[in-house]
Amino acid sequence: MLPPVLDDCFAHDRRLLTHDEAIALLKARTVPIGAAEHVPLSVSVGRTLTAAVAASVAVPAHTNTAVDGYAFRHADYDQASGTRFPIIGRATAGHPMQAAVAPNVAVRIFTGAVMPTGSDTVVMQEDCTTDSAGVRIPSGLKLGANVRKAGEDVAHGTTLFGAGHTLRPQDLAALASVGLGNVSCYRRLRVGIVSTGDEILTAGSGKLPLGHVYDANTPMLTALVPLAGADVEQLGIWPDDAEAIRNKLATAAEQFDVILTSGGASRGDEDHMAAALDVLGSRHFWQIAIKPGRPMMFGQIKRSNPVAPPCIVVGLPGNPVAVFVCFLMYVFPLLQKLGGGHWREPRRYRLPASFTFKGRKPGRREFWRGMLVDTPEGLAVDKFARDGSGLISGLRAADGLIDIPESSGDVARGDLIDFIPFTEFGIGAG
Repeated sequence: MLPPVLDDCFAHDRRLLTHDEAIALLKARTVPIGAAEHVPLSVSVGRTLTAAVAASVAVPAHTNTAVDGYAFRHADYDQASGTRFPIIGRATAGHPMQAAVAPNVAVRIFTGAVMPTGSDTVVMQEDCTTDSAGVRIPSGLKLGANVRKAGEDVAHGTTLFGAGHTLRPQDLAALASVGLGNVSCYRRLRVGIVSTGDEILTAGSGKLPLGHVYDANTPMLTALVPLAGADVEQLGIWPDDAEAIRNKLATAAEQFDVILTSGGASRGDEDHMAAALDVLGSRHFWQIAIKPGRPMMFGQIKRSNPVAPPCIVVGLPGNPVAVFVCFLMYVFPLLQKLGGGHWREPRRYRLPASFTFKGRKPGRREFWRGMLVDTPEGLAVDKFARDGSGLISGLRAADGLIDIPESSGDVARGDLIDFIPFTEFGIGAG
């Protein structure tokens, strides 16, 4: 297997990368790193298939009725005036009639029952009248009415899902309908979450001393990672100590497929995470022309097991909004691809702006926090008033991100802008 990241493409620290360049590099130079394993269908939601799955049986497997009523042969029926047939038998779901049906008769039939051999049309019971002589079928029924043909949903041999497809709840219904009780999926990635800095304290650990902050990034990332289909573990807050960080990072790299750090993704004297990665593996600083979240570190550490893929290390900025944006734009699809899935760009919806923004300088990609609003003209997008990357209140208020490309300048009310709803990442509405 190729290493998940090749070193020769990330030496771009001499200039700012554009958002699209960063995406293109990650897409081109990453491959799945998890092994295949068979898992029961009951626990496979969110897992990614290692191979295509085809239908081993047709769905439905047998031609059956869609309603409760009476089955008959359309050739015996007077479509213009209706017909009376004697009732000669009964068919229910799971209990088909064994004998073929003779001409000019009807069979009492219930939803899901196999169509009796010789019959091809069903009339709904509420449209009929019955008496001791049989059933009176009204006029106007077409050949094949109320009948579900074998294979009309899925034909035998049809490919249901390709390799790399991530299973949703409705997909489990499709797999079960063709008789599959387990599927071959990629092993879920093991992701470790680290915050760095002597000023960082765990929430709930006590009173906040002067100059300290509570760790907001670890709880947020711990909730975000599973949305990308990976397992997550908190590795605590690491101090601003070069030797301690180097030792902790070396140990974690042996245990996890991916390590996400927040803070320390720049060139400051106290950014020991970058120095540790230089010693243990290969490190690439990305300066990306985006706001928020310009500095992002990316690298890998080879493990002691020579056949194991390297551990991927992603260093995110320190401010929560920048962490959130960088995770959604880069880490979320990266984890999906490393986990065996496809790199999926979030869908952008063109909606009118309900705000005006003057003085924007082109040249960098900006992601503003946006709220959906109802206007007399229809749905529009408003912008959170402040842009600070430490303002978690903006994330709480937002329904998604407003994506402003590098070439755009001022935004006027009514301009069409790109809006990425948080639901694209499995984040529910507030």
